[in-house]
Amino acid sequence: MSEQGIPPLRLHWWKAVPNFGDALNPLIVGHLAGRDVVHAAPKNADMFAIGSLLQVVKRNFEDPRAGAAPVIWGTGLLHSVQAKGFLKNVDIALMRGPVTAALLGIEDSVFGDPGLLVNEVLPFDGIGNDQIGVVPHHSLLDDTDVLAFVASDPAYVLIDPRRDTREVCQLIASCAHILASSLHGLIVADAYGVSNTWIHPKGQSHLKYLDYAASVGRGDMRVPVALDEVDPRAKSRLPYQDGIAACRAALHTTFPTQFRGAA
Repeated sequence: MSEQGIPPLRLHWWKAVPNFGDALNPLIVGHLAGRDVVHAAPKNADMFAIGSLLQVVKRNFEDPRAGAAPVIWGTGLLHSVQAKGFLKNVDIALMRGPVTAALLGIEDSVFGDPGLLVNEVLPFDGIGNDQIGVVPHHSLLDDTDVLAFVASDPAYVLIDPRRDTREVCQLIASCAHILASSLHGLIVADAYGVSNTWIHPKGQSHLKYLDYAASVGRGDMRVPVALDEVDPRAKSRLPYQDGIAACRAALHTTFPTQFRGAA
């Protein structure tokens, strides 16, 4: 129990490898819920939020569980799924994006990745600089092409997504531009208003990136940019600010009232 006598919210997120995108879960959900958040096994979770976790949900909720169904808020698919019977055993508050919704046969008009709220939880309190942050997917941190790319220009700074979540977010927010194969490298940059470019995520499914891009109306994220095609001088604007604002509004309005501390 918390000091207020409210039991902690049981949230499942991926913890197998330290990764700041996954570690945003308790920070953001706890902020909106106004109560403690603890990590839970999938079958015991009250909620699934940040991450491409719907395959996990599918495996664990083919059959209904006793008690309240788990809530899906801002979660997405990593790959398409065939059997969709699990959907009747979960409570969908919000999908990450329209690609996930379409693949599941869900008709909706609002979407959002909860990572877009990080600037509310961790406001940037530093000073901006002219550096170009490179945020690889955690599986590519030792990739020789990535390391050679970062070493090719003194303007580039490598941001390790396995570092402390708050530190990673502050580093992203301080940069003039972000190059990322980490999905939440892109999302967190969007949250802080930092222009960013999707670089090729070797070996990673493109679905989650396209799902997010469609949610905010990012027309520039049709395909990732190869490292040898990156223009270090290019610093695009964020012409999809209205899309970000719409997703943020949807995240706030769809957050389950039963999980708020005052409930």
